[in-house]
Order: sequence, then C-alpha cells, then structure tokens
Amino acid sequence: MDRFMLAAKVIQLLKTAYPDASCSLDYDDAWKLLVSVRLAAQCTDARVNIVVQDLYARFPDMQALARASVDEIESIVRPCGLGHSKARDIHACMNMLVDTYHGRVPDTMEELLRLPGVGRKSANLVLGDVFGKPAIVTDTHCIRLSNRIGLVDGIREPAKVETALRAIVPPEEGNDLCHRFVLHGRAVCTARTRPHCEQCVLAQVCEKHL
Repeated sequence: MDRFMLAAKVIQLLKTAYPDASCSLDYDDAWKLLVSVRLAAQCTDARVNIVVQDLYARFPDMQALARASVDEIESIVRPCGLGHSKARDIHACMNMLVDTYHGRVPDTMEELLRLPGVGRKSANLVLGDVFGKPAIVTDTHCIRLSNRIGLVDGIREPAKVETALRAIVPPEEGNDLCHRFVLHGRAVCTARTRPHCEQCVLAQVCEKHL
C-alpha cells in the first residue's frame, strides 16, 4: 500500500473511532488558545485548563495580560512548569497582539511565527482550530504515530514530519487527523507502555514500526 492510500485508510478508520475529535485545551477566543498552547509545553492539557481559570479571573483580556508584570503572570502559571519563560513569552505575546495587531490574532503562518513563544506547532493549531485553515500539528503523538504506522519513515523533526504529511494528507483532513492522533496516542498507541495493538483500529493497515 502506498502512503497516499495508507493515509486515506488511517483517516477513515480514526474518523470512525473518534468522530468528535477536537482540541483538548479549553478556550473561547484565539488569544486564549495562544496562551494555553504555550503553557502546555511539558505540561498536561488538563492541568493547563485548570491554571488558566485563575489566570483569566485576574487578567480577563489580552490588554490586562499585557499590562501585568511577568512576575504576576508567573505566580499563577508556575504549576505548569517553566513558569518564568512561559510568563515572559505570554506577556510579550499579548503586548505584541495589542501594540502591533490592535488586539487581533493574525491568521497567517508568517505573522503567527513573529509572536513571542509561538512556533509552527502552536501556529498550526491556531490556524486549524480557530481559522479553519489547512494545518498539521506535529506534537509528540503525531510524530510517534506517523512513524509507527508508516506514514513517514524514521522522521523525528517536527517540521519535516509536517512537510511529509502535507504531501499525503488532504488539506481539509489534516487538523482533525492530528486531534485524532492525540486521542489514539493517549488511549491505544501509547508512548510509556507497550502499544495496545490488539485493540487498535489501525491494526489492519499499520506497519508497526515499534
């Protein structure tokens, strides 16, 4: 089976298994997704969803976060780990959104990558989830599963995995596929234990590069 056919089968099977896949970070505005995805580095989404409740209770909009000090932000986001660097990036990002983009989150990869603390993974998440644009979010689940299944061959660099997947995944399917990779990677094709291949919906097509 070539990789185009493999990608089509993987998309179909995961869509059936996880029909309602969506981002596991809670947000109701684009700038909040930027905050949450920065906090999610080396931290669980569940913890981030709890911490941001306190953050937004004190700083309810991007202007308030921009006016806050890095130390004030850090005191709240510290439970997410890497508190100072995350607080610094969030503060700088909110200031740039207010000063340069007049309170608007940009909707292009080039502009998003100019924001402090925003890399391609974060930018793709915003583009796909908020703006409905083609996106491939190469988080650890996406990279691990793509290699195990055989969609890519021994590629670990996020940007290279993104490029390889864009070549075989229909643009309208990429964002949801990555959300389904997260769900499948947490429940079945796990990282810290042996994958549960005996209950995997992809068993019939997976190349099982474990």
